[in-house]
Amino acid sequence: MILLSGCSGTKTNEEKETPEWANLVYDRIGVAPVGGGFEMEDYWVWGSSVVKGDDGLYHMFASRWPKKLPFHPGWMTDSEIVHATSATPEGPFEFSDVALGARGAQYWDGRSAHNPRVLRYKDLYVMFYTGSTHPFADVSNPDTLKLGTAYPVVARSNKRIGIATSKSPYGPWARRDAPALDTKPDSFYSFLTSNPSPWINEDGSVVLMFKSRAYGDKYPFQSRMFIGMAMAPDINSPLKVVSDEPVFSKDKFGVIEDPFIWKDENGYHMIAKDQYGEITGHHHAGVMAHSVDAINWMVDDQPLAYERVINWSDGQAIKMGQLERPFGLIEQGRLTHLFFATMDGPGGFNRSTKSWNMVLPLK
Repeated sequence: MILLSGCSGTKTNEEKETPEWANLVYDRIGVAPVGGGFEMEDYWVWGSSVVKGDDGLYHMFASRWPKKLPFHPGWMTDSEIVHATSATPEGPFEFSDVALGARGAQYWDGRSAHNPRVLRYKDLYVMFYTGSTHPFADVSNPDTLKLGTAYPVVARSNKRIGIATSKSPYGPWARRDAPALDTKPDSFYSFLTSNPSPWINEDGSVVLMFKSRAYGDKYPFQSRMFIGMAMAPDINSPLKVVSDEPVFSKDKFGVIEDPFIWKDENGYHMIAKDQYGEITGHHHAGVMAHSVDAINWMVDDQPLAYERVINWSDGQAIKMGQLERPFGLIEQGRLTHLFFATMDGPGGFNRSTKSWNMVLPLK
């Protein structure tokens, strides 16, 4: 059993130096229910975060944008965060409402809200998300929204991490007029900050793993992906990046994306997408890492968390076109389900007919 402890100090310093790390996922992967998760007929659906409410329902927060737009780069310009509910973690989840929609180009997150991660802390639901804005009026025209144009460059370069809060999963959500984690010139996060993966400790302090890119001098003016760490004493204080160097990069362990972090009695754990298969040997498989202090990370001795071949409840084993944005549901101190954004097709964002959020129960 994974016993969660929200605060540090549950073990002595000597014990923390040599915790017993083990792969907590691979041997527990179950069968995915056909028709479970969350899908919307006229929308691309992506990236989920699930939390149980006081009403006994499971509340999923996810990104969506119209299917009349190309999947990529439509998410950069027209994504919104929606809320869906289910009586069980497996779903199917039913659409409830728009949690964070467009609110005007003058806001830092006024055009796009994406990649939500929702945590409960005391009487608050706390949503970390990626926001962006752009000045283009006719972006909804699919003939003009293409890679290689100014649309994705500007929208991507404006991506920042924000925080919104609510007393209820149904909202309203209080949004902020400035990002919670901005960029910094001449740093590994000078171009953008995105894909937040937070943890709130019992004392209210915040640990945040995030994706970033640095500025480049050639189109599309961005570097490879980096993963950094930021911290804050509470959700109302500025997040501070803890190091001038990323914790994962091409030169350190390998390139990863879409991290999910959580904490147990040994320390912090991470599941992420192995972008190029440099760590696990499997392209876009799941990689696991751990840290005692959330600053110094190490890849697990057995790093493979999952592969892209999914066993479904109808007996089929399918290699998914994309399997992204891993999220773990934790109930009563135990990691019980993994959620993924996924696609049909052979692979590649623009070679599919639908995307949805699927769920894998863990044994």
